Amino acid sequence: MYPEELVKPMRDELINAGFEALYTAEDVDNALAKEGTTLVMVNSVCGCAAGTARPGAIASLGADKRPTNLTTVFAGVEKESTQKAREHMIPFPPSSPAIALFKDGNLVHMLERHHIEGRSAQMIAQNLAQAYDEFC
Repeated sequence: MYPEELVKPMRDELINAGFEALYTAEDVDNALAKEGTTLVMVNSVCGCAAGTARPGAIASLGADKRPTNLTTVFAGVEKESTQKAREHMIPFPPSSPAIALFKDGNLVHMLERHHIEGRSAQMIAQNLAQAYDEFC
């Protein structure tokens, strides 16, 4: 587990953009039970989270359509909520960072770490915007 003083700015980057931090398994289940679309950003301390995943997820919110609900869990910090979110992302293996889009509780789009590494924030934002066009 990482110390709170290290992860707080990384978590706050998403919270300040309108994401709700989920801390418990119940938080995750409640978020995914909501009607409409829910984006779940599996946050991480790695460089690709800082350089492209978080900026890409935030930039995607400027698209014409966007998810109804924006949420985040933090891998390596919030074990319970991250584990529960990953259960909802099966059949995809655990990955961080990762970005998942759910519609009415069903997984409809997934970006795993290997979709994020080596890609720009703009490419990630465009990928997500296309998913929003289809599902939101």
